Amino acid sequence: MKILIVNKFLYNAGGDALSSLATGRLLSSKGHDVIYWGMKHPLNPEYPYQDYFVPYADLVNPGGIAGRIKIAFNILYSLDAKKKMDDLIKIVKPDIIHLNNFAHQISPSILHAIRKYNIPVVMTMHDYKMVCASYRLISGGKVCRLCKDGKFYNCFTQRCVKNSALKSLVNEAEMYLHHIILHIYDYIDVFIAPSRFLKSTVEDMGFKGKIVYLPNFVFMEDFHPDFTWKEESVVYFGRLSEEKGLLTLLRAMKDIKNITLKIIGEGPMRSSLEHEVKGLNLQNIRFLGYKMGKELKEEIRKSMFTILPSEWCENNPRSIMEGFALGKPVIGARIGGIAELVKEGFTGLAFEPGDTNDLVAKIRYLITNPGKIMEMGKNAVVFVREELNSEKHYEKLIELYNEAISKHETR
Repeated sequence: MKILIVNKFLYNAGGDALSSLATGRLLSSKGHDVIYWGMKHPLNPEYPYQDYFVPYADLVNPGGIAGRIKIAFNILYSLDAKKKMDDLIKIVKPDIIHLNNFAHQISPSILHAIRKYNIPVVMTMHDYKMVCASYRLISGGKVCRLCKDGKFYNCFTQRCVKNSALKSLVNEAEMYLHHIILHIYDYIDVFIAPSRFLKSTVEDMGFKGKIVYLPNFVFMEDFHPDFTWKEESVVYFGRLSEEKGLLTLLRAMKDIKNITLKIIGEGPMRSSLEHEVKGLNLQNIRFLGYKMGKELKEEIRKSMFTILPSEWCENNPRSIMEGFALGKPVIGARIGGIAELVKEGFTGLAFEPGDTNDLVAKIRYLITNPGKIMEMGKNAVVFVREELNSEKHYEKLIELYNEAISKHETR
């Protein structure tokens, strides 16, 4: 089978990119012909057909008024992305297209090119973009569902996108154009939800597409679990951004003595987090910057457990699964899809998001019960091997592909 995998980022830029690349690797290992398509970027590896990628769009630094206008129009409908997709399809002739994150930098205009050739399409949802104009279900720092049943105007009235009226207005217009006027997402045959929470949420908020639950997976052969630890440390690894609850974590560490917190990753909050560390006079925090591969795994393996203090509705976070695969339990906020992975007292502990005292209590419980750390770490490995393995994922994914292909063959 020839499969075209689409994601705006095609290097290790975040969970959506890692999941897209892992899916491609899995399919290639099974003998399928996999082609990738997305944005050009200096961190991309060499890809066949990369000349057909769309130019990199920097939404944070668009480069003046002209750049802002161009990005705004491309968010709504990118003719360039549509043409490049059309040209690529004519060359590679894929049997099926697997979409991931493509909103904003690429835009769903590509679906009109795909529809032209009657190609089956599946899409993995990595966030709440199908029902939330800002994609995160957050407004004013709190979980929000005001966009339910297509009330996307709330994005503008609440200034949900970086507290900017203009950016929020563009996102609002995007949602009305794509969902209400063009109905462009109707061209997707099936949507994959990596968490049951994501599936139930978008359905409850009025989305009518066919959604199938299929969690992410890890290649267990890439991980070598260690149920012991070489240092009295715990780890957060991921993006350093507001919704991750890192201020709550830092404030909790003020009450935790003789344990080091290693913060691994980069993001817009790094400088404010460092300022908070100085303000609280914390001596047990280390910022290790961005790490990946063996270096990241070794830092986790040396530690006691990992923490994910998110204050947004996480979908199916890979950071938890990778911690599990390394034999580490997780203390996770009780929000979104985290509870589907962090099973209380079995693979980790849960706390109320934003509740510093609750988080302190959970950290103290584990560090004073080392036997529980080892026990939960072993449970976590078993959970990943039985429920989140690549073979199980592949069987279901191919079933969905074949179902979509059969549907198009009858047209």
